[in-house]
Amino acid sequence: MYNALITVRTSSSRLPRKCFLPFGKINVLEHIIKRVQYYNLKPLICTTDSIDDEEIVKLAIKLRVQYFCGSSINKLQRWRDCCRKYNIKIFHTIDADDPFFCGEEVHRSLKLLKSGFDMIKPSPSSSNGGCTVGFSLKSEIVERACEGLTLTTDTEMMWNFIEKVKGVKIRALDDPKEAIITDRMTLDYPEDYIMLKKICSIAGNLASRSTIAKTLKNNPDIAKINSFRNKEWLDNQRKKSV
Repeated sequence: MYNALITVRTSSSRLPRKCFLPFGKINVLEHIIKRVQYYNLKPLICTTDSIDDEEIVKLAIKLRVQYFCGSSINKLQRWRDCCRKYNIKIFHTIDADDPFFCGEEVHRSLKLLKSGFDMIKPSPSSSNGGCTVGFSLKSEIVERACEGLTLTTDTEMMWNFIEKVKGVKIRALDDPKEAIITDRMTLDYPEDYIMLKKICSIAGNLASRSTIAKTLKNNPDIAKINSFRNKEWLDNQRKKSV
């Protein structure tokens, strides 16, 4: 069973403590854990050693899910140290901002990684806001990318550091052949929460990518709830990537 590192913190200026917001009969973080398990992946909470994130640890213990606490700024180092502790060789990243990731896409990404790559990047539609799949990584490449970095190195946009590793083999996952989600599904703003919660109420916590795509097609007003935030979100992404 593949490890899914759920990267999560409570700090958020735009939507504070969003991982604990109600989502169906559970909260957002519980929802993500259940989706990970539903898709036959092993959840591993990867949070920070900040006192603000102790509640995340308590939830992990309550749900009997493995967890790791590391650097609050250097995400790459946090992943590296987590892999060291649990002897993980390959893993997939699940961002707590992406509650409706697609497990089928995750498995396809991991399969591609094992065919001879060090990192598989999200598909184009996912990177543009669809948020159906994260990164598949070999822990060895994370180790190499961390060389020379400190605890205070900001590696939020971690791919910038991995792409600089000499000889690294990278490929982006192709978009799925059907049910491509083009609407933005990331949880960053209050309007995103309203939009995603609406999808959850219609399709359920464990809805597949095809079911979500159908829900959006049959209910076009849902995507309008947060669409006015799309340019702001994209601008923020570009600023972080510089």
